Amino acid sequence: QLQLVESGGGSVQAGGSLRLSCAAWGYTGGSYCMAWFRQAPGKEREGVATIDSGGSTSLADSVKGRFTISKDNAKNTLYLEMNSLKPEDTAMYYCAADPAGECLGFAYWGQGTQVTVSS
Repeated sequence: QLQLVESGGGSVQAGGSLRLSCAAWGYTGGSYCMAWFRQAPGKEREGVATIDSGGSTSLADSVKGRFTISKDNAKNTLYLEMNSLKPEDTAMYYCAADPAGECLGFAYWGQGTQVTVSS
């Protein structure tokens, strides 16, 4: 059973940076697609970024040019580098894994890490 544990959230001022990490425990191999999602209070969850087993990435338009998704396969860890943060980036951030590798059916989720950006 894959377990995902996020860390790195916090409070920053607008324009600041944070790096989120997601450690994957219990990984036994396979071509997973990994992703970051976020959910702000009163809003629906939205996809932020994905990275497939080959390293191809996709970013939401709202974060392009500011956020970078990456992974370290040796450490079984997913990252989200967030720069030029805006108050509208405030949300709970979750990492997720799709074991089918299609970046569609995310069966595994972490508990989330809070990001708060003040103006």
